[in-house]
Amino acid sequence: MSAPPAPPEQRREPSSLRRWMLDGLADRSAHYSGPHARPRETSHGKPWWRVMCLTGVDYFSTLGYQPAVAVVAAGLISPIATLVLVVVTLAGALPVYRRVARESPHGEGSVAMLERLLSYWWSKLLVLVLLGFAVTDFLITITLSTADATAHIVENPLVGSALHGWEVPLTCALVVLLGVVFLMGFAEAVGIAVVVVATFLLLNLVVVSGALYRVFTEPVVIADWSDALLTQHGNPLVVVAIALVVFPKLALGLSGFETGVAVMPLVKGAEGDTEKHPEGRIAGARKLLTTAALIMSGFLITSSFVTTLLIPLEQFGPDGQANGRALAYLAHEQFGEVIGTAYDLSTITILWFAGASAMAGLLNLVPRYLPRYGMAPNWARAVRPMVLVFTTLGILITVIFDASVDAQSGAYATGVLVLITSASIAVTLSARHKGQKAATVGFGIIAVVFVYTTVANMIERPEGLKIGLLFVAAIFIVSFASRALRSTELRITGVHLDKTARRIVREAHEEDPEATIRLVANEPGRRDKREYEEKELEERADHHIPSGDVVIFVEITVDDPSNFESELYVLGEERHGYRILRARSATVPNAIAALLLHLRDLTGRVPHVYFEWDEGSPATNIARYLLFGVGEVAPVTREVLREAEPDRNQRPAVHVG
Repeated sequence: MSAPPAPPEQRREPSSLRRWMLDGLADRSAHYSGPHARPRETSHGKPWWRVMCLTGVDYFSTLGYQPAVAVVAAGLISPIATLVLVVVTLAGALPVYRRVARESPHGEGSVAMLERLLSYWWSKLLVLVLLGFAVTDFLITITLSTADATAHIVENPLVGSALHGWEVPLTCALVVLLGVVFLMGFAEAVGIAVVVVATFLLLNLVVVSGALYRVFTEPVVIADWSDALLTQHGNPLVVVAIALVVFPKLALGLSGFETGVAVMPLVKGAEGDTEKHPEGRIAGARKLLTTAALIMSGFLITSSFVTTLLIPLEQFGPDGQANGRALAYLAHEQFGEVIGTAYDLSTITILWFAGASAMAGLLNLVPRYLPRYGMAPNWARAVRPMVLVFTTLGILITVIFDASVDAQSGAYATGVLVLITSASIAVTLSARHKGQKAATVGFGIIAVVFVYTTVANMIERPEGLKIGLLFVAAIFIVSFASRALRSTELRITGVHLDKTARRIVREAHEEDPEATIRLVANEPGRRDKREYEEKELEERADHHIPSGDVVIFVEITVDDPSNFESELYVLGEERHGYRILRARSATVPNAIAALLLHLRDLTGRVPHVYFEWDEGSPATNIARYLLFGVGEVAPVTREVLREAEPDRNQRPAVHVG
């Protein structure tokens, strides 16, 4: 008679706070909106131009600070360096991301393209590095945009000097407010984004048009600028050469492309679109990218031109009224306090939305990659704990950089450029893989340009690289610690037996319904008759298995040990008169544990498995298990079973001899 079932474990009810914090543990981030969120139903999208506005809260919002950053970085050469940036945008970044949109229509972006081009641990390590820089990009987007929103509040003439010295507390308050919004739940923002972006672009058009009118009705302004330029730098060729060298400092103007690809799942497709071939969605996304790039390029050139010519250089200094808000300075100067304040309010709103966009992007980055790799703690699948983590990091970064737009621009540009460089390399490798020689050469040239731009930016502003590497190191530490802690989870999401495997199990069960199903773990070698004879004799002797009991060999071959979760496909085989179940998996112990539980549920009998001890140092074997899926197979199999099945009477038995 079998023993009575063990009493169920006494489980303590989680507190209401814990339940609220971990609500929706299984990837609820996909339901939060923002440019990087996936839609609730991919079959119902929105017109590409509306989704472009959602992208625009990130991309177009850089107009709030880009002209001032450009003047600080390039001085009088700012308009020419900006022109170089626009050429790189339209002839480089745009073709690259149009290709990325074609090859990753579900919003995976260039990171997933590179992941597919590599394999094993190399792909995971590369993704972790890129995620480090992506986190840099998105976190600095939050802190930089909120810092610039604060600058627009503090420098507004109606406010006066009342808030001077309060930049850090105000910026931290905006970051906290952003976190509170996501803790409460962020509703679909496409409709709001359309209004915000349309208002912001209209006001920018008014301000820039008024400034251009001043420039062209006062020719002396252009003459003074050109004279100062040549006096400072010599001849026009020197000016162009300097512009080519300094334009990487203006890389903030490239920030919207990765976001543009990420929003693709929100784009409405055409009739006949399938999940595998969403041609309508791809066409809409390519229109989105092209239109956004053209609009942004026009504003980049004109805003840089008028701010450089019309605003005294001293106003761009740390205490100047144009620092981080050049177009707002012109709006107040040209149109008075009412329109100037309206521009400030519009800019503050879109900059805050840019922070919301970046937060949504961060909340989607973690569940998209790290849980799939086993490299995120279990609570990282819930939105609210991650919101607290990112909000805390945002406050820390704000304090470290003293809420300065200029101080953070280097880190922001580094994150943006690393992602764009990775995209250009990804499309180059993709074109080469497909045998497209002309495309390979073209994208290769673009990749070289972006590699130069990235390296030049890192040399000029190494603080951006340092911050990016800090995030990379943090992701590596957390990821591998999580992987080690989660390594004894079952990790097999489904077990499937082929026809022969089902027959082998059924016959072993039917020969004696009361007999124990006995599996012998075998590391396949020659796979000849002698190997199986010796293995059977050894296990029967070591474990006193009765000679009349049927044994089934189980052989697990490691394929890609860097994978974390997978399904197990078991093939049955009769070889030299022996019954064998074979499968491929990322790890041996987890696969055997999952097979044992499946056989228990299939037959209603608790199976037993027999191992021999592994040779070698325990520490070495643990490392082999974590990195290569082998090592201390027997004790790890037992631990996986213990975690998966708390009832000892229902838990498959593990024997080691």
